Amino acid sequence: MKDVVIIGAGVSGCAIARELSRYKLDICVLEKEEDVCCGTSKANSAIIHAGFDAEYGSLMAKMNVRGNKLMDQLARDLDIPYLKNGAFVACSHADDEFKLEALLERGRKNGVEGMRILGREEAIQMEPNLSEEVTAVLYAPTSGIICPFTLTIALAENAAENGVEFQFETKVNNIVRTDEGFLIKTDQGEITSKCIINAAGVYADDIHNMLSQTEMKIIPRRGDYFLLDKAAGKHVSKTIFSLPGQYGKGVLVAPTIHGNLIVGPTAVDIEDKEGTNTTVEGLENIRLKAGQSVKNLPLKQVITSFSGLRAHEEHHEFIIEELSDVPGMIDVAGIESPGLSSAPAIAELVRELVREILTLTEKENFIATRKGILHPEEYSLEERNELIRQNPAYGNIVCRCEMITEGEILDAIRRPVGARSLDGIKRRARAGSGRCQAGFCTPKMMEILAREYELSMDQVTKSGKESRLVIGRTK
Repeated sequence: MKDVVIIGAGVSGCAIARELSRYKLDICVLEKEEDVCCGTSKANSAIIHAGFDAEYGSLMAKMNVRGNKLMDQLARDLDIPYLKNGAFVACSHADDEFKLEALLERGRKNGVEGMRILGREEAIQMEPNLSEEVTAVLYAPTSGIICPFTLTIALAENAAENGVEFQFETKVNNIVRTDEGFLIKTDQGEITSKCIINAAGVYADDIHNMLSQTEMKIIPRRGDYFLLDKAAGKHVSKTIFSLPGQYGKGVLVAPTIHGNLIVGPTAVDIEDKEGTNTTVEGLENIRLKAGQSVKNLPLKQVITSFSGLRAHEEHHEFIIEELSDVPGMIDVAGIESPGLSSAPAIAELVRELVREILTLTEKENFIATRKGILHPEEYSLEERNELIRQNPAYGNIVCRCEMITEGEILDAIRRPVGARSLDGIKRRARAGSGRCQAGFCTPKMMEILAREYELSMDQVTKSGKESRLVIGRTK
């Protein structure tokens, strides 16, 4: 009998797992994919929002502002890159500038600090590549950029180090209420728990509806993106939003924490919860709309396009509560943007909900910090040479675009909740994330995975399950 089972290993589930690992609890995280960060948390804008967009008084606004304030210390504790680069909301018509005033007032009510409206001349001094159409901007200095992969993975690693168990490729098929708690039936067997936390992203309604008489509906909202080469990474220094519309914050242009430039997303409601294909229409929509706020976008330097799904709830509000008709089950649902920003605050709120169900006794030996993957490129030449003398694997470059060594890849595999696929390595160590998109380094990474896990090459996968790159052998 587990104390807590968390369904879903995205950023919300992993943040909750890490927060609850402070206490003497037997915790298990169930994830239907082969790794953490494989759903909504994998494909998003990577923005830590300031908190001016969500409606005043909403749970979404409260979680966003609180999460933003917690992120600095969390990034230091988990040794992950995070930069408060600030954000602009660009207005392209003088007649719409009253909308900036409304956002400013909402942000102040929500508790966002340092916001102000800039005229065109002051804005252009800070961002020379703003479109000629921009008349004024709302400036939010507390907005930041982060890597959603490294944040989610760091939370999971720290949780695992503190005793949380992760079970991957484990799909929940049904949940039954029992006298002692819950019987969770999965495709890998059964597990019992006193408390369930439903953090299943676009599948949160499926989990909720297994037990609750009050039906929930989550709508997959697809967003397409362009990712540009690092040569374009300094085209803007801040996150540049358009004025928000019916379907969210609109198309943005932003630097990434690793030096690229990201442009997107679209917002299209679909039925397919696995529908992460990009579309010609979506990508063309990005091309047209991005140019309204930023000029001369070097879209010829796109190195990849991708699509992600947001878990949109029809009332556009986070649902974080114990179910009234299913005591012991907590929904963490409808976690779309600003879900990434809100994750540490969501974890705090869920902790208090769990406290009403179970006795929480703090551990004396909780490990609050985690050390990230060592990157020789960040060292001085002398330090790098000494590192290579100690471990020659750090002298063997595998990914030439990102200058990632065999030592970093081995670290990514051998860590708690380590990489088990090519995409798992990519998320942790960035091998394959560069200009050639793994065109050259894939065979070597496959060799390393096969060696580390004692697999044949046709057992190595891109992203788990049947995503094999080698499908047979010739004699």
